Amino acid sequence: MNSEQTLVAAVDIGGTKIAGALVGAEDGRLSRQTRRPTPAAASGERVFAAVAEVLAELAEAPEWARVERVGLGSAGPVDGLHGLVSPVNIPGWRDFPLVARVRGLVPGLPVVLTGDGVAMTAAEHWRGAARGHRNALCMVVSTGVGGGLVLDGALHPGLSGNAGHIGHISVDLDGAPCPCGGRGCLEGLASGTAIAARAAAAGWRPAAGDASATAVAEAAGQGDPIALAAFDRAAQALAAGIAATAALVELEVVVIGGGVAQSGEVLFGPLRKWLGSYATLSFVQGLEVRPALLGGEAGLVGAAAAALRAGAR
Repeated sequence: MNSEQTLVAAVDIGGTKIAGALVGAEDGRLSRQTRRPTPAAASGERVFAAVAEVLAELAEAPEWARVERVGLGSAGPVDGLHGLVSPVNIPGWRDFPLVARVRGLVPGLPVVLTGDGVAMTAAEHWRGAARGHRNALCMVVSTGVGGGLVLDGALHPGLSGNAGHIGHISVDLDGAPCPCGGRGCLEGLASGTAIAARAAAAGWRPAAGDASATAVAEAAGQGDPIALAAFDRAAQALAAGIAATAALVELEVVVIGGGVAQSGEVLFGPLRKWLGSYATLSFVQGLEVRPALLGGEAGLVGAAAAALRAGAR
């Protein structure tokens, strides 16, 4: 990292951890990383106290003098317009005024809030698999399904900061009700939770008691037909959602990260097959789908990238 470059203090807030780092504004490299477990079942104030602890530890670093802004990436939904967060997996935060509260901890520094899917997109466009592309969809396929868009070379968070949330596109008109209030949502068919549930409902039983999507992926990799069918169904749903999005905004590339994407060709093989059936219009044929590159760093890099882009506008 260039020892003279300006820095962004980035915080990545999820249901299991709250991570922080100082991020180089020129090269996107991380330093002074720290984290706390998210007390997700505790009060909103206790959750915020963990955020404050992360920022306080970062502020103790000598490099803090070069911090010019703070980037917050949070599980959503977020309200970027008003600086509020209501993460589904942190029930103590409902319309929690995160930006205002953080501003009280860092007087004089701009604070920018970004949803986690948009943050991952900003990261992959800056330093990862979407770099150099002007129109991209980046997705997180894990316990849930989220995403974000790059359009005409610029991050497109939308008015509230939730644009690109592909997990709640309906891909099954007669599908099951979704907790979001919709029906047949992509998340309910393609998330890791959905894959594990579909395999179990079809009679798959783990050899070692681990019934997670990771275990289903391992079984699929060994040729288990039920596990393969569960991933094939998830891939079909993803293909339908991706093709619909590509037809709407003319994508060049789709980048997929998250725990389910780590299953590799178990997911990407059938996904590419199904895209051939759904992405059939001339301007979406040949759409490239590739795995994300930044892994666990994406949330912090993306929170910083989004904060920097907001400052450039």
